[in-house]
Amino acid sequence: MRCLVDLLESSIAKKISVALAGILLVGFLAVHLAGNLFLLEGPQAFNGYAEHLANNPLLPAAEILLAALFLWHIAAALVTRAQNRKARPEGYQSQRAKGGRTWGSRSMTATALLLLAFLIVHLKSFRFASDRSDLYALVMKDFQNKYYVGFYVLAMGALALHLSHGIQSAFQTFGVNHPRYTPWIKRTSVVVAVLLAAGFAFLPVWALVAGGAR
Repeated sequence: MRCLVDLLESSIAKKISVALAGILLVGFLAVHLAGNLFLLEGPQAFNGYAEHLANNPLLPAAEILLAALFLWHIAAALVTRAQNRKARPEGYQSQRAKGGRTWGSRSMTATALLLLAFLIVHLKSFRFASDRSDLYALVMKDFQNKYYVGFYVLAMGALALHLSHGIQSAFQTFGVNHPRYTPWIKRTSVVVAVLLAAGFAFLPVWALVAGGAR
């Protein structure tokens, strides 16, 4: 029993849990983007999708699970980062920073903070809006605000950077690290990150420029 407790408290267990939560959150992002694309079909399609989602009896449990995943991903990542800094001499850190690092790996903390700020604003604007009877109109109204759209696009840039390193790091944590496969995993991570971020960023830009579905 004590061995199990020690394992769960170890840095390895925390890294695995961070990676697992991250992969599950990437899956959520893909599903969420697919739902958001109903905006392109107009108010009837998007509001119908939103109503169907709101009436799903599994939604409250799914939202609780999603919130738990997100909070655990942040907390475990911060603890793991602190443990790594404590375990490694500063000179070793500086030496590693000279090579083998990407913009994504260097900016993980900064992009995480920006994404957290975006999530708070996003939830306040849409999930916890006082009137959600016409969600399409609510979304289009915010997407007509160029400052909000700018913030949205900036946050999606941060998402691309975060995922470009996070996805490949998760595979490495799971032990998928081989000279033959690692370059492919790195390229795929970047492609997935860019596609997700670009998909989300496209919608507010499209709404601002084209004014929504005709």
